[in-house]
Amino acid sequence: MIGLDTNVLARYYIHDEDDKEANKQQLAAKRLFESGQSLKVSKTVILEFEWILRGFYQFNPEDIIAVFQNLLSQPHISVESQQEIEQAISGLADGLDFADALHHAHYQDCEAMASFDDRKFARRVKRLGLAPRITVPK
Repeated sequence: MIGLDTNVLARYYIHDEDDKEANKQQLAAKRLFESGQSLKVSKTVILEFEWILRGFYQFNPEDIIAVFQNLLSQPHISVESQQEIEQAISGLADGLDFADALHHAHYQDCEAMASFDDRKFARRVKRLGLAPRITVPK
């Protein structure tokens, strides 16, 4: 099994046509992805990849979701905490920040999650009826 770094995912899914080095790396990433070898992606790589897609490449949530769904559908790619990642993707589709949604998904065995992010996170989680509930420390 080969573990993938964020930059390998980026080169596979993002096409920088004007960059010769990126084009070479993209071909190498494509060969690796399409080789059928067992590959693994950690949830920290997924988190960083979302940040790059959104922050650097200006992908909208729908495009990020499409990339993640494609990645998760690959039978030879194992994604750490896949259920949590799927829940975070669902949260992104519902308007949550992906990182917040992933943190929240990790706390499914908790009665609550504490956060000072009342407006964008806690209120949305409550409106969506997600568990665990978010508490704002006072």
